[in-house]
Amino acid sequence: MRKITILIPVAVVAVALLLSSVFVVDERQRALVLQFGQIRQVIEEPGLNFKIPFIQEVVYYDDRILSLDTAPIEVTPSDDRRLVVDAFARYRIVDAEQFRLAVGVGGLREGERLLEDILNPQIRAVLGSEGVTSNTILSSERAVLMERITEQARLRALPLGLDVLDVRLKQTELPQQNLAATFARMRAEREREATDERARGEEAAQRVRATADRTVVELVSEATRDAEIIRGEADAARNRIFAEAFGADQDFFEFYRSMTAYERALPGSNSSMVLSPDSAFFEFFADPMGGGLGAAPVAATPDAAPEEEVETPEEEEADAPLPADAPTVGQ
Repeated sequence: MRKITILIPVAVVAVALLLSSVFVVDERQRALVLQFGQIRQVIEEPGLNFKIPFIQEVVYYDDRILSLDTAPIEVTPSDDRRLVVDAFARYRIVDAEQFRLAVGVGGLREGERLLEDILNPQIRAVLGSEGVTSNTILSSERAVLMERITEQARLRALPLGLDVLDVRLKQTELPQQNLAATFARMRAEREREATDERARGEEAAQRVRATADRTVVELVSEATRDAEIIRGEADAARNRIFAEAFGADQDFFEFYRSMTAYERALPGSNSSMVLSPDSAFFEFFADPMGGGLGAAPVAATPDAAPEEEVETPEEEEADAPLPADAPTVGQ
């Protein structure tokens, strides 16, 4: 009974010592076995391992790809337009022993602080280098700049036991105090470009209008010239036809001209004209015997001679034929 009482504590102590000497390394981890703060063993393969209880301790580090979001920093490209850049990095602990020596007991938090101290100067150096403007940072060339930052950060992070896999610019914007001035400058530039475009458009419109006006004048001039030529040819043809008709039958031509004159001088059904009955204008209104308009034939007798009437000067003046250009009176 007394032996059992002694064996139980011994067994408990033995189990405790066994459990404290055994540790498991996960496939997502790397482990360092430390003895009084000194590195005694680096375990990179997953599995069951042993250590000296109460003398040695185990420190675990993540073997996966880790991410680090840097604090926003201001950079000044070559065009002196300040930008606020927010970046993040992907990195991995490739040398746990070197990482332990670099960060000490600070662990992963101290390692990220050191890595951020490496990234921020490299971001400022690359984005502020010669030939890099704010437009370059915001263009498709941004990928080339991020590759340069990644390469330079990788070289400086290797002494920490870290491998920088990728650095990306997450956000790029203007400082808050510069937004109003920047927007005003952008607005002024856009207005200037709009003014230039309007001026060029007005110039093009003036050229088009001038060309159109000149074309109109040329077309009208050519059309007027052609019309005058055609009108002259038509007048010539008309005169030729009249001349041919007059030469072919002079009596018919005179009759046709008189009928046309009657039609134009006596329009409608209530027109009057005061002319001498013996006027040549009424030649074709005379009777077939040759009397004047409305004159009755006078019968001649062999025995009696016609009496001569003596007219006073006033009657002779009244009976005198009117000139050809005497005015007509229409009612």
